[in-house]
Order: sequence, then C-alpha cells, then structure tokens
Amino acid sequence: MGLIHIDLFTTLDGVAQAPGGPEEDPADGFVFGGWQAPLIDEVVGDQIDSGMVGMDALLLGRRTYDIFASYWPHQDGKIAELFNRLPKYVASRQSQELEWEGSALLGTDTVASLRELREKHQNVHVIGSLDFVQTLFSERLFDQLNLWVYPILLGRGKKVFADGVVPTNLRLIEPVVASPNGAVMQRYALVEGTPAVGSMADIDQAEQTRK
Repeated sequence: MGLIHIDLFTTLDGVAQAPGGPEEDPADGFVFGGWQAPLIDEVVGDQIDSGMVGMDALLLGRRTYDIFASYWPHQDGKIAELFNRLPKYVASRQSQELEWEGSALLGTDTVASLRELREKHQNVHVIGSLDFVQTLFSERLFDQLNLWVYPILLGRGKKVFADGVVPTNLRLIEPVVASPNGAVMQRYALVEGTPAVGSMADIDQAEQTRK
C-alpha cells in the first residue's frame, strides 16, 4: 500500500501562501509572494531533491495545479523532467479539461479515490494545495507530513493549519535538519489516536519520588 505525503513550505507562524513568487497567489491582498526565495540555500535544495526520491505521482488542488501547469511544462532540469513525466491527479469540483499531459481529475469520493491511488502508486506527493490539504487533515487522509519551516513571521496569509485541522498524533521520523539560512526540515508520520493529556503536577511528583 502506497503513502500519501504532504509537502509544505511554511513560515514560523504557519503562513504557506505563495512561497514561490509574487504572482503565485496574491489572494486577499497578500503582498509577500516569493518569501521563500531569499532563504533558499544549498541545504534546502538538497533536502527538496531528497524528498522527491521515490515520488511516483502528484496529487494537487486545482489552484496549485493551474500554477504548475502554466509553469513546469516550459522548464528544464530535474524537477521539471520529473513533474512532467509523473501522473498528476487533481482534486477539483470543476470539470474543465486538464491540458498538462498525464493529468486526471480525482474522483468525487475522496476516500475511495485515495485508496485507489495508494493501490496504484508507492509515494503520492501533495505539494502546496492548501485548501485541499485542509480536507486531508480533517479526515486524516495522509501518511506523512513534510514541513520546511522558515525563520520569518508574516502575520497574515493562508495558514498550513487552518480550519481543517483536528486533534492528531504525529511522530518525528527523521532527525530535524537545519540550513545555514535557518530553514528547518521536519518529517512526521501520522500516528493513530488523538493527543493525550496529563498534569505537570503528576510529573513533578514522580520526579520527587525518584530523588
């Protein structure tokens, strides 16, 4: 059974809107499009490349798909070659023709459609697609969350953890990697159950008992 990966670039305060460029997503008057570019360094580039190893399908929301479809078919290089070659599945309520070669609409039953993707592919990656990601969070329809966290605060913009988030357990599956410019790479796996609660007083009492 394959895995669904969510790959996101985010600021320290959780803003993930338009990391790639000023025209990517200026919705709601967002003026910081392209905030990621000044912070890219060799370590970030290496981590992005390593994160694509084994990727065999893309799963995108409609807005991200349209951005990618207008850009990547006209580019060269490893990422362009990979994205243009991979099958691309689009979560959208719209039925317009998908012009990017290898593209297909995801079925209306998201749970069933993702089950089919897991049976067909080993590593399906969701990149960006913040609105669709909220659905994946709310239904826990993902297996791995990969976050590149950058050391800036923007205060406004579309957030990674917005209306779709429900109480969820995650497990860090690799050591955290920090880049010279302060970006931090974190990879988490989804874990069953909901977060536990407790009392710091109980912990303090246990510490006193051990002394």
